[in-house]
Amino acid sequence: MSISTISSREFNQDTGSAKKAAANGPVFITHRGKPAHVLLSIEEYRRLAGKGKSLAEALAMPGLADIDFDPPRLDIKLRDIDLS
Repeated sequence: MSISTISSREFNQDTGSAKKAAANGPVFITHRGKPAHVLLSIEEYRRLAGKGKSLAEALAMPGLADIDFDPPRLDIKLRDIDLS
């Protein structure tokens, strides 16, 4: 995987080259010398985006009932403070 960097002006003038470069890795597009956008192939985007699990799906994982989990009980004591 190669990473390319081009200016927004270069991107506007030759999008074909940017698309070809994106086939080999991300293309950073800069605006006034600072990264502003990233061009990725659709395959790379889908790989990165993936399908994440929701919290409910993660908590409903099969086999969790078989895991022993007995956290220690906390003993929190209150103490007086002097705010004078």
